[in-house]
Amino acid sequence: MTNLDWDDTPTTTPATDAADATGLGAIDRSGGRVSISDKAMINARADVNQLLPLKYKWAWEKYLSGCNNHWMPTEVSMQADIALWKSRDGLTEDERRMVKRNLGFFAASESLVANNIVLAIYRHLTNPECRQYLLRQAFEEAVHTHTFQYIVESLGLDEGELFNMYREVPSITDKAAWALKHTQSLDDPNFATGTPENDQAFLRDLVAFYVIFEGMWFYTGFAQILSLGRRNKMVGIAEQYQYILRDESIHLNFGIDVINQIKQENPHLWTTDFQDELRGMLRDAADLEAAYARDTMPRGQLGLNAELCAQYMHFIANRRCAQLGLEPVFAPAENPFPWMSEVMDLKKEKNFFESRVIEYQSGGSLSWE
Repeated sequence: MTNLDWDDTPTTTPATDAADATGLGAIDRSGGRVSISDKAMINARADVNQLLPLKYKWAWEKYLSGCNNHWMPTEVSMQADIALWKSRDGLTEDERRMVKRNLGFFAASESLVANNIVLAIYRHLTNPECRQYLLRQAFEEAVHTHTFQYIVESLGLDEGELFNMYREVPSITDKAAWALKHTQSLDDPNFATGTPENDQAFLRDLVAFYVIFEGMWFYTGFAQILSLGRRNKMVGIAEQYQYILRDESIHLNFGIDVINQIKQENPHLWTTDFQDELRGMLRDAADLEAAYARDTMPRGQLGLNAELCAQYMHFIANRRCAQLGLEPVFAPAENPFPWMSEVMDLKKEKNFFESRVIEYQSGGSLSWE
């Protein structure tokens, strides 16, 4: 994770209403010029519309990395996947079930994350360089949603079935419902940060979506599809998932940096009770993901099974705790899928499926956490 910049206490007066926090308040004609010490992650007014001077250079670097990481799903050929999917013996029934459940989960999840960015996080994060990255991330979430539309259309899948799984498949519905409750209060037009209770609600949302949704729940799905790709099956989808995973790695690290910066500037929020609550969230999330793994892989396949995925969640949950400065929630666990690190590292797999998309400069310039 990038080291955080600027540990000085902001001198700006906290925003006094919702308009101040969003940058839509009246212009203060006599307010003077903004200095770095005026900038803050939350509850600031003076800096909301002023990118320079940069205070959080790590946020700007994430934005540049995202731009260097640009790709589009239609650049990836789906011909081999189409032939395999149409072949009677191309995939087992369990593999087909896994692929469809996987696509159904991600199709809704990317939209949930995008909605949270646009309707909640952007509104309450009062720093322009962070907002600049959020704009890039919102575009990437749109690209990811486009990816699942492209896959569904290419394979001729039932659109209604795939895009309604978040309402019709309990293991997917449970995760979506769990995440939505953390956005609903922040989406209320009357909600505003500025009190310890509301500031903690904002932090809780950040943990739910960046650390759990993108930083834990996506990883079982990545392991499933990338495991198919390693066996030369559904290579087009696997390639697209690799690029999504590359995006999500930056999303995760940005979110962790944001949380840690807010914690650094507002240590009174990081109470023992609040830390215990967050640890409980990670524990519950790991249990929900284990249920999803049992649903999508009832008999195990491709070197994966529900028990290994549960172990993987324990490993990842403890890693996320360490990144946030929390005590671990599970006993020490080994990573059952060490090959995932190799798939994520484009420096090692520069010619993954011989795609032309790897020619983007970020393939050799990004580092992964």
